[in-house]
Amino acid sequence: MTTRDVRLDHVTIRFGAHTAVDNALLTIEGGEFFSFLGPSGCGKTTLLRCVSGFIEPTEGRVLIGGKDMSRVGPNKRPTALIFQNLALFPLMSVADNIAFPLEVRGVGRKERRKRADELLELIALPGVGDKKVYELSGGQRQRVAIARALAVEPDILLLDEPLSALDLKLRQHMRTELRAIQKQVGLTFIYITHDQGEALTMSDRVAVMNAGVIEQIDDPVTIYERPKTPFVAGFVGETNTIAGKVMSQSGLDVVLDTPLGPLAGIAGGGRHFSVGEACLLFIRPEQLSVQAAGAFSATVVKEEFEGNLRHVFLDGAGTALRLSRVGGGAPLAPGTSIALSYDHTRSTVLPASGARA
Repeated sequence: MTTRDVRLDHVTIRFGAHTAVDNALLTIEGGEFFSFLGPSGCGKTTLLRCVSGFIEPTEGRVLIGGKDMSRVGPNKRPTALIFQNLALFPLMSVADNIAFPLEVRGVGRKERRKRADELLELIALPGVGDKKVYELSGGQRQRVAIARALAVEPDILLLDEPLSALDLKLRQHMRTELRAIQKQVGLTFIYITHDQGEALTMSDRVAVMNAGVIEQIDDPVTIYERPKTPFVAGFVGETNTIAGKVMSQSGLDVVLDTPLGPLAGIAGGGRHFSVGEACLLFIRPEQLSVQAAGAFSATVVKEEFEGNLRHVFLDGAGTALRLSRVGGGAPLAPGTSIALSYDHTRSTVLPASGARA
């Protein structure tokens, strides 16, 4: 199997007056696990179908391995697509499901079965080739769908929210399995999801989309810790959003005048702000800590227990806040006033203007 890069060259896709994708420009490297992350309707699946050839761009080009894919149909592209519903044939054996694309291409039965058995070894399901699909678990069916896509030896595997129908624990297990398979075969994987856990866990890089626009492309750690837009900061992970106006900036250190008092953060994307500019300070709940003398005070509204975490909901001068506490300890009673501290170098300041929901 070979690897090829995928380039979206100023791709815009419109359906009548609606712009589903607006000027997408990026390169997915060969052998990369790349995810498009965003809410329903943001354009991520539309982009995937454009790469696969089921949708032609209104403007721009898709290039695979440097070759322009304009007017190249899905069956002529070096891609394979796994749908949300997997589209397995329930009355066929597992081996026949995997080998079906080879049968369509005229490959003999003996060679088809040999290839199916090889792929069953790859996905850690040896010996189940003669079973029917309905005899398998959800996770096993997911792996069979992957094997079927790999049967035709594509250069690029496209996955459209393939884990969405699985329960939480199985979905978490399959994230590990899927990443392991990708590393083993070395193919380019392009993954579509609205689940940030999937994107952050599996991907080499993530493109966060909102309303047809790619807002940020980075590795998962940077996406989470250094968001470049208010949407990315709010969509990826939980966060506290505190409005304020710029009092001063020294290098990347920005001090805001907020309802909670002067609070500092790091200028997102290396921006330079003007004094008085309206901004938003983003602090993750796990970055807040209760201290005897904190940066600001807040009042406990309620506390929710979630195993190893306690989620504390707070009111800070009319601003809704949240604190994540790890481990046990006595719960914080509603109405209790607490002082909170945070490491300002791990928080982000972004402009309030231009934020899209």
